[in-house]
Amino acid sequence: MARADLLLALVRSGAGGDELAFRRAAEALIAEENAKKHKVLASQLSDALTKRRASGATVSPLSRPQESAGLFHEIEPMRRLTDLVLPSLVRQSANGLVEEHHRRDLLRSHGVEPRHRVLLEGPPGSGKTTLAEAIASEIAVPLLTVRYEGLIGSFLGETASRLDALFSAVRTRPCVLFFDEFDAVAKERGDTHETGEIKRVVSSLLLQVDRLPSHVIVIAATNHAELLDRAVWRRMQIRLSLPSASRSGKIEWLRAWSTRTGVVFGKTERTIADRLRDVSYAELEDFATDVQRRQILGGFDSDPASVTEGVLKAWVNRARPDTDG
Repeated sequence: MARADLLLALVRSGAGGDELAFRRAAEALIAEENAKKHKVLASQLSDALTKRRASGATVSPLSRPQESAGLFHEIEPMRRLTDLVLPSLVRQSANGLVEEHHRRDLLRSHGVEPRHRVLLEGPPGSGKTTLAEAIASEIAVPLLTVRYEGLIGSFLGETASRLDALFSAVRTRPCVLFFDEFDAVAKERGDTHETGEIKRVVSSLLLQVDRLPSHVIVIAATNHAELLDRAVWRRMQIRLSLPSASRSGKIEWLRAWSTRTGVVFGKTERTIADRLRDVSYAELEDFATDVQRRQILGGFDSDPASVTEGVLKAWVNRARPDTDG
């Protein structure tokens, strides 16, 4: 059964002629039915909302599937927050966000919505994408990663039009909408080197983000926070900085990964972390998976220490290429 507050909001806004409030209540109702796997009802409600505009109302139409095709990549998230090595403040903030969405009904009973706009900044490989996936996993919603090759067009107004299709497609489903390399579409509008088209895209993007309901969690990640438009910072309710992988962080990550997978390195985590001192968390996961792969192919009789040493030598050479030539 639909939430009583949504039905009440729908009737009140419809009776009062508040089209924006009506649309938001209707989209939240559709999202709830989608979350319950009531696909037929959700589709019928979407069609009814789309037809409402044709009758003269000012409600924006929901995008058709073909309009949003190629604009995002959807995955079912598998990682958990407990799998990640995070600074204490980052972990606390992430857990707080998850709790807000798990207990959103309590918040809404007091007229408060859970936060749903997050900015992650940090160097490549610091775990921004992994954190976005873990948040989606903890809230039990799909992770939708924006595909810039499908979003950014070469003609005037094309990118803004595709942005409209993207946001219309996600408005009625609980999800995490992930923008990696967010500076690609949200650059500072005061930059004199940028074209008027880019500035219009940024304005359209920020407006769309503002209008999203709280069941769509926008997570934007960037390696270059200094390039972002200042208005982006104001709109993000949670702003987190992920540092480069530290020695202690790598040791913790290796221990957790070994416990989770059952793979024995045959060498101490400290030794591995010291020899891979220049790698990121993302690269460290690639290294650990390489070890696991070689152990599987080598059979159960293979010596873990020898396998790890062979992979370590390859990685050390890869991390420090010979520059004499």
